[in-house]
Amino acid sequence: MRFCSLGSGSSGNASLVEASQGITSTLLLVDCGFSLRELTRRMARAGCTPEQLDGVFVTHEHGDHVGCALSLSRRHRVPLWTSRGTWRAISQRHGTPELPPELLHLVKDDEVLDLGDLRLRPFAVPHDAAEPLQLLCEDGRHRLGILTDVGSAPDSLVQRLQDLDGLLLECNHDEEMLRNGPYPASLKRRILGTHGHLSNALAASILERCGHADLQWVIAAHLSERNNLPALAFEALARALDDRRPQRVLVADPLQGLDWQILD
Repeated sequence: MRFCSLGSGSSGNASLVEASQGITSTLLLVDCGFSLRELTRRMARAGCTPEQLDGVFVTHEHGDHVGCALSLSRRHRVPLWTSRGTWRAISQRHGTPELPPELLHLVKDDEVLDLGDLRLRPFAVPHDAAEPLQLLCEDGRHRLGILTDVGSAPDSLVQRLQDLDGLLLECNHDEEMLRNGPYPASLKRRILGTHGHLSNALAASILERCGHADLQWVIAAHLSERNNLPALAFEALARALDDRRPQRVLVADPLQGLDWQILD
């Protein structure tokens, strides 16, 4: 299995996950918070095209995650998975989307989804969206966790992240930078709330509570361009690993993303 970030931040989020078994392979897009033209450009940089996608999973309805999901699905006949609450929120915001019924798959917390060489396990998270789901991806040998856009980490959530080989983990902000920064008080409260976004410190505490004996890669994702620094996110996660393989901690650039990482 391998994965990469096409971009991760308030300007747009999208990740690719690919699994191969022999001569077959499965390519999944998780979120697509860009225009179709920009997504296509970023995918080309990663060596692939929208025509190669086997599916797209939308975690929630916020614009930096749903982006071009509907036009992508329609134009390239890519099946779309999302929660019923997310689909309802998209419909309320934009009118009932025109999407062929055979392309739409409504899923729920803890449902097991088989997509080619991948097995997907969505799980509910506390975030200020209608029915947000984050995702576990498995290929029979490795487990990848994707956890962004979440405001708190109850034990039930952390339990889902045990025994991972890779983790894409939100490190949205440094609390001190956010509290002293230019955002209005209402926005600061939203980000810091239990249904907001993960700080570096909270992300590190999640990592400390995960069993990570086999953890190969940890990717700091969804960094705020105004309220965080890559060095701060890296330091927090590397420290949480107690200096075990800190070279395996990487930071996804909010604008450029991160190249393919292989789970072996």
